[in-house]
Amino acid sequence: MERLPGLDAEGRWDIPARLNMARQCLSQPADGLAVIDLTGAGRVDVSFGQLGEMVDGLARALMVRVRAGDRVGVLLGQSPWCAASHLAIWKIGAISVPLFKLFKHDALASRIGDGGVGLVLTDVDGAALVGDLAEVWRADEAGIAGDPVPFADTGRDDPAVLIYTSGTTGTPKGALHGHRILTGHLPGVCVSHDHLGQEDDCLWTPADWAWIGGLFDVAMPALALGVPVVAARMAKFDVAECKRIIEAGQVRNVFFPPTALRMLKAADARIDGLRSVASGGEPLGAQMLDWGRSALGLRINEFYGQTEVNMVASSCGARFAPQAGCIGKPVPGFEIAVLDADAEGEGDIAVKRGAASMMLGYWNRPEETAAKYRGDWMLTGDRGVWEGDFLRFVGREDDVITSSGYRIGPAEIEDCLLTHPAVATVGVVGKPCGLRTEIVKAYVVVKDGGQVSASELQDWVKERLASYSYPREIEFLEALPMTVTGKVIRRELKARAAAE
Repeated sequence: MERLPGLDAEGRWDIPARLNMARQCLSQPADGLAVIDLTGAGRVDVSFGQLGEMVDGLARALMVRVRAGDRVGVLLGQSPWCAASHLAIWKIGAISVPLFKLFKHDALASRIGDGGVGLVLTDVDGAALVGDLAEVWRADEAGIAGDPVPFADTGRDDPAVLIYTSGTTGTPKGALHGHRILTGHLPGVCVSHDHLGQEDDCLWTPADWAWIGGLFDVAMPALALGVPVVAARMAKFDVAECKRIIEAGQVRNVFFPPTALRMLKAADARIDGLRSVASGGEPLGAQMLDWGRSALGLRINEFYGQTEVNMVASSCGARFAPQAGCIGKPVPGFEIAVLDADAEGEGDIAVKRGAASMMLGYWNRPEETAAKYRGDWMLTGDRGVWEGDFLRFVGREDDVITSSGYRIGPAEIEDCLLTHPAVATVGVVGKPCGLRTEIVKAYVVVKDGGQVSASELQDWVKERLASYSYPREIEFLEALPMTVTGKVIRRELKARAAAE
């Protein structure tokens, strides 16, 4: 079996005691292609040598203002300057804080305030968003000429990046990661792309680099592995623009969030020429995987993780055939358990301490950090079942529905409803019920021009799933509450159902 980066020959973590992520990402030959920039009118190729010069210019400027351990915000969309900003911060031993351009004032204020961010690297639009919340520098104008900047002598557990959760289950929390986080992502990124690093591989995602899925599932692993990464500007997902980016950037490998794949499916889009597609964040379901084989010409590799410990399980078509309904097997290097399983085998998904992509802890939240662990295991807050050596995701612990003694995962019902040709998107929650504890309720958004009744959708589920799991109530909405990363905010739907 091919040895994976970040692991030794026995599949154990192989991480040096002294480690700096900027050095990992800038260690390729200077004339090698680092970033394909499609954010402007045409294509601009940025070499590793050019990227290194951008990094050094910013690092020299930051050293005048920032000390090791200081938090520096990065409020930039996909771009070479976004990559250079993070790398410059890490190079001098400071901590980068990714921020999202679609955040409004309160969302930025909470993260900047909680993280103690005194300086933000951004652009003209970002400066207006930050206002007086922090000192603002234009990343493309802040650089200072001079001699090369040495890499800070940082350790693998020294803090490097503070990433805030997307807030699907409550107030966003800052997950503080050390310099080992990049190494911790490399095995999973490689297997989810059927051994990334093949000739002509080129990686892109429509996900913003402000999120762990964009920054550490795509941008930084690509640089560390010497695979060109495409930077493109897409304010919201657009099928035609997606296809244009893939063609213009000669993209061969894509990380598509599930929402993007569903939009491609709804548009009956076909994309040729891809070698690998990975997806994570929510389960896709068998129907979406079947569509991927017909429309993309390949098996979509699902992976699983979260901001606190990412890329822990994955499918890999190059290694093994997928198993319907499962998200894959543990990625080499990670040990996963299903704790306190019930008679049906369902329990709490947990990851063993020592995983390289595991956070150091929640920023300034020691009690919540301690509550995240049970002995040597980090609790993900998700429920799962082993099917052989495959892991099946059941749902968030707080999302599992208890109805008439049955425990029902919403993901399976959502996947079933999404196979109906009139359904665009759906969220399923439990609604309190004195008789059954809870009933299954589905909130459905219908495709433009689509027509379907509640009873028709109920019959659709009854014919395909267990009789007890069909939605006893269905409500049609114009849109669902979503996080900025495209995940349904079930807690808002649950609050709505409870209020009814």
